[in-house]
Amino acid sequence: MKHIIASASIFLLIVSFNGFAQQAVPKVKLTDNEKTLNSQWKSKRVAFLGDSMTDKRRVGTACVYWEYLNELLGMEPFVYGVSGNQWNDIYKQSVKLHEEKGTNVDAILIFAGTNDYNHDIPLGEFFSETTKQTNFNGKEVTRKYRTPNLNDSTFCGRINKAMSYLKNNYPQQQIVIMTPIHRGYAKFNEKNVQPDENYANGQGLYIDSYVDVLKQVASYWAVPLIDLYSTSGLFPMADVQSQYFHDKDTDRLHPNALGDYRLAKTIQYKLLALPAGFVIDK
Repeated sequence: MKHIIASASIFLLIVSFNGFAQQAVPKVKLTDNEKTLNSQWKSKRVAFLGDSMTDKRRVGTACVYWEYLNELLGMEPFVYGVSGNQWNDIYKQSVKLHEEKGTNVDAILIFAGTNDYNHDIPLGEFFSETTKQTNFNGKEVTRKYRTPNLNDSTFCGRINKAMSYLKNNYPQQQIVIMTPIHRGYAKFNEKNVQPDENYANGQGLYIDSYVDVLKQVASYWAVPLIDLYSTSGLFPMADVQSQYFHDKDTDRLHPNALGDYRLAKTIQYKLLALPAGFVIDK
């Protein structure tokens, strides 16, 4: 921990986003001991889809979690996250990834959902259900039959739409869903004020509900889930935890470089327990 405290005590860096100055804790200097450069993730091509916490513009931070992962695991990142994006945009990012890289990636990590909660997107349903005839043991029977909803108007529909595209276009790639982290208070300007997660959104839902949906979706689409909401340790409602976020008074939503370091370390060890892809060399 000594290197973390030392790094965090260095002068504050100034970065710019949305036209105004922001302060960010400097990047944590990684030690050789914490790097795992000879794992299955070495030199793997990994696409990152998501929102501001993945954006290459480094929103509120001097070093994004995937930059740390690059150093910790030796992977090659391809970043498609855009600030403000929701799960309907994950589909668009997936299409862009395929247009630019084809299937020449080993894994795809998705870190999104917090903006769907903030924009009051209804959860919806995973499936539409009807009845259909089928053959069971040589006899025609009528059974309930479900099909996944693929739409942009609900949280379930958005995720199904993106995951259907990814599953059909990346059958040999590792696809991982990561849940949003806890949400603290943020005020970016007079017209963009976001309460902390103890307030329900306009749907009367807490962010926990959106996290639970992502857990169910990962199960249905047979992809690993990294539950950062539960395992990252980042809890912005506790004042002492403000050290991990961009600004204790105006932005406890975006992790700073120390918070992104903690995210990266959590993701690093979760990924070490997963295959880096399933592409078979011929």
